[in-house]
Amino acid sequence: MKKGISPKRERDLLALSEELQVTFRDLTLLDQALTHTSYANEQRRETPHNERLEFLGDAVLELASSTYLYGEFPAMPEGELTKTRAGLVCSESLAALAGQLHLGEYLLLGHGEELGGGRSRQTNLEDVFEAVIGAIYLDQGWETARDYVLRVLDPAFSKIGQGPVLKDYKTILQEFVFAKSPQEIAYELTGEEGPDHAKTFFFQVRIGGKVYGTGEGKSKKVAEQHAARMALEKLGGM
Repeated sequence: MKKGISPKRERDLLALSEELQVTFRDLTLLDQALTHTSYANEQRRETPHNERLEFLGDAVLELASSTYLYGEFPAMPEGELTKTRAGLVCSESLAALAGQLHLGEYLLLGHGEELGGGRSRQTNLEDVFEAVIGAIYLDQGWETARDYVLRVLDPAFSKIGQGPVLKDYKTILQEFVFAKSPQEIAYELTGEEGPDHAKTFFFQVRIGGKVYGTGEGKSKKVAEQHAARMALEKLGGM
């Protein structure tokens, strides 16, 4: 039994590592990647959580996807490379991948976060996906972490040649609204949470002064795009 990990937790982590197709040398890294700050804050003893691993995993994810796109699409200009990468690693995509791996089921959450639906919260799923990549990098090194990222993103990579990966929902919304009756579209920051290196931003979009959509994301631009998408869905523009 690994230090500080119960026999049941160890069995769960081994099952997950098999699902991930990664054999961890140090299971405590995977355990930490699956430990939410809310859980750590409720413990009587100091408990490592996944925020720092998330920070590391985000960097690994970006470098691995950037390296792939640079090598596979030599004619793609810098602006398109950036746009394509953003679509591949956006909050929505990463949360979906975490859902496919059932990472939410393995999360250690505080009582309030558990009751508030934290296992299926998009930001939690995105964060835990990145934290797991950070744990793989620390445990196995760059090549294994890179290969893991390329493997899980392979379905998305295969679609790049078939059309745009990232839709500009803000532009689509503007064109949709103006085609009917020109009205002012305004995006408003409604809140932010988390440490400086891993903030989550919350936005709402107003059309003619009325709120039509809200969104959240790791950057203000991503949060605005999510708000625009919700507005389009509400207006029947999707």
